[in-house]
Amino acid sequence: MLYHVRMDVHVPRDMGAAEFDALKAAEKTRAEALQREGKWRHLWRIAGAYANYSVFDVTGHDELHAILSSLPLFPFMDISVTPLARHPSAID
Repeated sequence: MLYHVRMDVHVPRDMGAAEFDALKAAEKTRAEALQREGKWRHLWRIAGAYANYSVFDVTGHDELHAILSSLPLFPFMDISVTPLARHPSAID
């Protein structure tokens, strides 16, 4: 199943720079692994915000939830999920 996901990150202002850098590095490592596995199909930054639009290709809601909750920045995210279905006019 394909899912369109928006993730907005809200890191606490009192988080130390070193802790934040470590979280970002862990997040990058996890995101790259999921992309290599084919689970995280597309990842786009939203200009002007600490946020992204992504497309995930997973078996269902439970797998998506497990993946999203495994992200190191998950505790600091507001996430919006939209399941996608093939459009009847799509040619690919």
